[in-house]
Amino acid sequence: MSHISRRSGGPYPSNTAGIGGLPTIVPDIIICAVFIVLYASFAATNITIFQINRRRGHKFLLPGLMFGFCIARIATLVLRIAWANRPSNIRLAIAAQIFVNAGVLLAYIINLILAQRILRAAQPRIGWNPVVRATSKALYIALGGALIMVIISVVLPLYTLDMHTRSICRDVQLAAITYFLVFTCLPIIHVAATVSLPKSKDAETFGEGSMRSKLIIVTASTSLCILLAGFKAGITWSPARPIRNPAWFDSKACFYVFNFVCEILILGVLTFSRIDKRFSVPNGCNQAGDYTKLRERGSTESTNDSSLGPSKDDMNTTQQV
Repeated sequence: MSHISRRSGGPYPSNTAGIGGLPTIVPDIIICAVFIVLYASFAATNITIFQINRRRGHKFLLPGLMFGFCIARIATLVLRIAWANRPSNIRLAIAAQIFVNAGVLLAYIINLILAQRILRAAQPRIGWNPVVRATSKALYIALGGALIMVIISVVLPLYTLDMHTRSICRDVQLAAITYFLVFTCLPIIHVAATVSLPKSKDAETFGEGSMRSKLIIVTASTSLCILLAGFKAGITWSPARPIRNPAWFDSKACFYVFNFVCEILILGVLTFSRIDKRFSVPNGCNQAGDYTKLRERGSTESTNDSSLGPSKDDMNTTQQV
């Protein structure tokens, strides 16, 4: 296998330890099967919530994003099971690594969207500031760029023996993983601004429940994401270890706990807290005062409309982020 790979220009097997190590039939397949059931349950729950809301005219897209997150994670676990059955297949290993790094970004994005809504309601002058909005869009674009950097930095070293190229790829990966960690911290900054600044006279309300409950939900979910991203950043910055002498953080326990267990907890917080109700805002919000103005307009139209249809709530990240 190695001889064929070298002759064809790769992929070459890694000689450094990676988190989770080489998957085996026992225990990896059993553990992966359990997580597949959990992710499938959350996928079914979130797509049901999304469809029920859609039929009621309430277009809140975040449950759809969480459904996509769950499907990506099921694909990740299926790839790991396949890798466990074919441990010499380097291309399967590459695909599994890429999916591990990619799927969780949807959770990072959801947290920031929720935090932005809180800040825009509590501090409209800051939350709706054009500079803040432009910066937010740039951060989302940079997140996609960082993901591309991670994919390239994971794949390219396995197709070259040039140490200079591998060194550059490591630097790129360090930069991208560090950006992921910085991005996960942004919702906490929004929460801190909300609770520390004097209450704005233009403050608004949105969705169901109190502002305190919304702050708790975002803080809990973000803290789990920071734990997850911080662990990944920490092991990436640590010196590489030989494949036969891995560090404690390369163990299977750390791999499953700091990836999938944390993610299941995040899904639990976001799903069972019913963010589709608590963080709902009217469609077309683009400036300070729209949360209240458009909600009242929608209520008036609903009262005058014989169809008694609910006002349209749209979580359009392009318009509202």
